[in-house]
Amino acid sequence: MNSDELKHNEIPETQPNGEHAIAPQSSASPGANRLLAYPPQSSAPTPTPLPPAESKDAPATKSPSKRGRIATAIIALIIVGGLVIGFLPRWRQSRLTVADTTQLAIPSVAVVSPVTGTNAGGLVLPAEIKPWLEASIYARANGYLKNWVADIGAQVEAGQLLALIETPDLDQQLAQARAELVLAQANLRLAQVTDDRWKELLKTASVSEQAAAEKAAARETAAASVEASRANMRRLEELVSFQHVVAPFAGTITIRAVDVGDLIVAGSGGRELFHIAQSDKLRVYVRVPEPYALGVTPGQTATLTTHATPGRVFTGKVITTSQAISTISRTLLTELEVDNSQHEILPYSYGELTLKENNSDPALTLPSNTLLFRAQGLQVGVVGPDGTVELRPVQVGRDFGQTVEIQGGVTSADRVIMNPTDSLVTGIKVRVAESTDSVASK
Repeated sequence: MNSDELKHNEIPETQPNGEHAIAPQSSASPGANRLLAYPPQSSAPTPTPLPPAESKDAPATKSPSKRGRIATAIIALIIVGGLVIGFLPRWRQSRLTVADTTQLAIPSVAVVSPVTGTNAGGLVLPAEIKPWLEASIYARANGYLKNWVADIGAQVEAGQLLALIETPDLDQQLAQARAELVLAQANLRLAQVTDDRWKELLKTASVSEQAAAEKAAARETAAASVEASRANMRRLEELVSFQHVVAPFAGTITIRAVDVGDLIVAGSGGRELFHIAQSDKLRVYVRVPEPYALGVTPGQTATLTTHATPGRVFTGKVITTSQAISTISRTLLTELEVDNSQHEILPYSYGELTLKENNSDPALTLPSNTLLFRAQGLQVGVVGPDGTVELRPVQVGRDFGQTVEIQGGVTSADRVIMNPTDSLVTGIKVRVAESTDSVASK
């Protein structure tokens, strides 16, 4: 086979569908195969071999590759689905954790609104009950107690003898004073006689005027000495009269602090002998807080109760007030009169006085556990509509134990935090956990 035939054999044939096909090579001549394997050296360019043409069986050749791609896609979908299924719960749990953490960062508080106290109809104050008249009886003379007549609980009249004191020293002083008075009177008589005589001699110029004047002055001195001695005697007589200890007014003996033979020392520096009290009428003292001071006027009525007479109510009337606020207790001292003609109320006992308030606007009350004790004073935490806390200073009135009276700083529409923490400050956000519409009032 010549070279032209070889070239002819290498030219691809064009198929009806436009594809090129390699013509089948004949195997009749081995030399031809060798010629194809080792082409001859020529100056003509060597033709580039074309890719083999696809045959009609191409779809069957591509089928295993499509199945692989489908399997790969399915595996990829399974992996992505597993990742999604495993990630969603974790993502949801993470979101819940963030939400819970955000909620826990906002503290929950319980709030309560101020309410009007049920005791607004009257001002209840502790009362100090004292007798209408009372006196501590001391000795005015030194000596020894000879005898006592009135014991505790005795009803005595004014001037009635209570005890008798022996005063031996005072008796001797009185005797001396009387003798000195007699001596002074004798000196006065002598001075009078001498003065009268020298006045007569002066008329005849037998004595000088100077000598006569001296005798007249001696008479006046003697007269003054008599008066001094008489006054001293009367003083001692008055002291001796205090040997008899008597009641200054009608009343009841509440204290007897001496017995027979006791040494008696005169004056308030000594021992109290007796204490007497008149309790037909009683003086009741109360201290009205400053916010209510202007509402108390003389003639105002009140009711008094005591623990010794449960169920009994006594009527009192305001007599007077101190007209000044105490700088220590910031209260107004008020005195009332209560009739005790039946002696049902014991003096010095404890009582409670209900004084009707003239204030038409009753005060609000809050639980005691809403108060914050700060350096700025008493404060409460008020929750606003947006959940923001505001610390407000308040003025506290009466303390009823579980509740306190609020004079200012809050209104009945405010929401006040119960059991506030020490870290509570203005501006923080809180969540209202529960609300109490009313509080216990006294």
